Amino acid sequence: MTTKEGWAAFVTGQPTPVELLAPEQLAALTEAQRDAYDEARIAYHARLIVVATSTVDQVVTTGRRLTALNRGQDSARRGLVVTGESGTGKTTAIKQLGKHHELLARRRRTASGAFLPVVYVTVPPAATPKVLAAEFARFLGLPLPRTLNQVNITNAVCDLLCRLGTDLVHVDEIHNLNLATRGGAETSDQLKYLAERIAATFVYTGIDVEHVGLFSGVRGRQIAGRFTSIDSPAFAYGTRTQRDQWTALVAALENALRLHRHRTGTLPRQATYLYERTNGMIGSLSHLLRDAAIEAIYDRTERLTKTGLDRVTLDYAAEHPAFPRPRRRAPARSA
Repeated sequence: MTTKEGWAAFVTGQPTPVELLAPEQLAALTEAQRDAYDEARIAYHARLIVVATSTVDQVVTTGRRLTALNRGQDSARRGLVVTGESGTGKTTAIKQLGKHHELLARRRRTASGAFLPVVYVTVPPAATPKVLAAEFARFLGLPLPRTLNQVNITNAVCDLLCRLGTDLVHVDEIHNLNLATRGGAETSDQLKYLAERIAATFVYTGIDVEHVGLFSGVRGRQIAGRFTSIDSPAFAYGTRTQRDQWTALVAALENALRLHRHRTGTLPRQATYLYERTNGMIGSLSHLLRDAAIEAIYDRTERLTKTGLDRVTLDYAAEHPAFPRPRRRAPARSA
């Protein structure tokens, strides 16, 4: 994702559809043909679908509004922060925003020439202004001779992005930016400078960014004054509506499965068990179902059962009930 070629492949790529063969067609396959058929289904389940959760919908809708508002702004453009615990679908949401925006921008474009509406970079640990500028240059494929300094790289990046018409910039792993350190503060200033030079909407994504100081101090207050914040929480399960939403998510993932003996409706009936296994984390749920589906193809049971799901080992947080649960916060607010 952090190169323009990788991002383009994501935007234009579509999951390879896999149609289940009829029983007689399946029985007629040679062993080699069956292996190829199974490998295609394994590759399909490894990616599976992106479910339009409430967080995805909210991020896409808010991002679209902000990019529209910012078109007429010469400075002080508004941005978006997506925050929450790991595994709640933050990066998935901003990638869907970027994909939606780029496809729409390319359909509307009438001019010819090079065009790059979306940029996606991540903040490295202990980032400095030069390192961050180099991440933008790496995405663009700009050469980085050792003689180039921070100013040279920054100017080259800004000039090229302006020529390419970039109007949406994703900055992921923003929690790696520690404003309490000199390097973190200077890198924050670099981001602000880039936002002033590039006529684009900036979207930051990170783990619990308000608790790691992104909105603290003078620089943090400046970010808080310009960025809308959307929280990406784990799914709740306390009310009937919340349970119905979780069950609908499970059903959507089940409908995407390509297994020969799996009965539709099996997983929604196990919704409570699946919630307890995953702590309501969509990342853990996706891992659980994709892993179990691939195993069902390997062992040719061709269905998901509670026994098979029990055999899947999930992430540490899901496997240890005593691990601190994600904090529940309001779904959205304007910082």
